[in-house]
Amino acid sequence: MLRRWGLAGLLLVLGALLWVTGGSVFFFLAFALLAAFVSPALFPRSLTAAEAQRRSATDGRAIVYWRPGCPFCVRLRATLGGAARRAHWVDIWRDPEGAAAVRAVADGNETVPTVVLAGTPYVNPDPRWLLSRLRAG
Repeated sequence: MLRRWGLAGLLLVLGALLWVTGGSVFFFLAFALLAAFVSPALFPRSLTAAEAQRRSATDGRAIVYWRPGCPFCVRLRATLGGAARRAHWVDIWRDPEGAAAVRAVADGNETVPTVVLAGTPYVNPDPRWLLSRLRAG
């Protein structure tokens, strides 16, 4: 749990320290906003890899493997907006099977975001490309 929320918590503490030591409230608010962006709270509910694969086999949705604190995952999530609900999300820090699935397609690395769309894996795809695919159905 600490690993998932650690970066967001650290940013909040740093913002609070800046504010308390004479900085303006602007710094705290800026750090709080940044903490919100890197926290797991902005992402859709994560499934296990097995559950995501099972659901994807029946509904054809994409599977997005991600981890908290990943700036590329935040960029992808922000670009997708509401379309993010059209994919199944797997947090590789919570699911060892998900991490193994990513390593299997990313040369042994846990490179995220990794997206599996129609059975084909894409490592760190262009967010606009994925958005167009999710909107197309």
